[in-house]
Amino acid sequence: MTTLQAFTFELVLPREKKSTVNTNYAFFVGKAGNSESIVINDQKIYIAPNGAFAHSVKLHDGDNRVVIRSSYNTQVYRFFKNKRTAAVPEAVCDFDIKRAVVKKDNTPLRSTPVDAGMNRISHLFKDTTLLVNGSKSGFYRVFLAKDQIAWIAMKDVEVDCSEKELEPATFITMDSKKYKNAAVQTVKFTRNLPYTIEEREKEIVFRIYNPELSDSSVYTVNMQKPDKYTYNTTLKDGLYTFKVNAVPECFKDCTIVVDAGHGGTEKGAIGCLGDEEKNINLRIALELAERLKLMGANVILTRECDGNTSLEDRVKIAKNCNANIFVSVHLNSIGDIPINVHKNKGTSVYYYNPNSKRLAECVEKTVTQSAGTRKDGVRTASFAVIRPTEYVGILVETAYMTNPCDSVLYTSENFAYNAAKGIADGILEFVGQ
Repeated sequence: MTTLQAFTFELVLPREKKSTVNTNYAFFVGKAGNSESIVINDQKIYIAPNGAFAHSVKLHDGDNRVVIRSSYNTQVYRFFKNKRTAAVPEAVCDFDIKRAVVKKDNTPLRSTPVDAGMNRISHLFKDTTLLVNGSKSGFYRVFLAKDQIAWIAMKDVEVDCSEKELEPATFITMDSKKYKNAAVQTVKFTRNLPYTIEEREKEIVFRIYNPELSDSSVYTVNMQKPDKYTYNTTLKDGLYTFKVNAVPECFKDCTIVVDAGHGGTEKGAIGCLGDEEKNINLRIALELAERLKLMGANVILTRECDGNTSLEDRVKIAKNCNANIFVSVHLNSIGDIPINVHKNKGTSVYYYNPNSKRLAECVEKTVTQSAGTRKDGVRTASFAVIRPTEYVGILVETAYMTNPCDSVLYTSENFAYNAAKGIADGILEFVGQ
């Protein structure tokens, strides 16, 4: 940002004075000058001690005029909001059973025909054979067994249009082994088949389906869960390997991946004062890595400088080093909702798999204690870096970039250190429980 004059506000958002939008709210985020008061559409705005402010204006369909003024400056913004049309629910198109083959590894099998959310029930492997008998919204309906269906994106499979008859897959063998900190179950078939995973209170249930054999051909593997655990599934030439691992009980035996969110051209959220999220994430991550190393853990960083690292590469780094714990560091922003400076602030922690909930709860508690932030909740979310089951994964939103109260905290000299200390304390509490 350019240097502010003593008594004039400067906006970070919106970037244009005239724009066409599809959102319900327009956001005004910026910094006020010394002793300056600000009014947006006749509503006086709260300004933090460092001059930061944020406000949202509800938009109606069509033309909207928003006036932001102070004693020293007045600016007018115009927004044209496109009218949203209600989506018409699409009906399922039924058809005779066809065979489809999965194109690549890690393909989501979903409980609903929606490409988002918490609806993944497994991740299928390349060359898995499926039976499909319907379509909806770009998905095929997958027949697994009697009264049990799933959905897979059409783009992820190749439909076999030939009328070639194939023998149903045949069960070959099953075996189990137990180790000091792991249990392994293998099941062998003549072909790759679909499977699902269900987590229960004390066990993980793996189910393999062979619908071409019969509508009741389901092979079930029940594996006990340790108190703190990770698990993974592999498949090669019809051989399934299900492995459940205990998280090390000694902190010095843990490999922890610290992920500084965003980076490079991906700036992340922009704060009231023009700060870029990627830079604050990195400062916290570097502090966290150093602290965890001093505590004795083996620590890997997904990035150590301002560079581009894809989500896929971040996950690969964690898997390749056999990480036990993965922590992604971020700062939050406001979605298409009204800004409430007293509510939309503080630290929230996200997890995807049940094995990560306890760590998320520990970290939310310790970060708020150490950094002085408000507890904003522990929630589930389908973020790519925390979906894998091979590690205990969380994503920490340490504070809100667009909250003026939080901006006082995250721009302070000690915030990165305090946030990192809180995250490290939470990990230590989780491992030591």
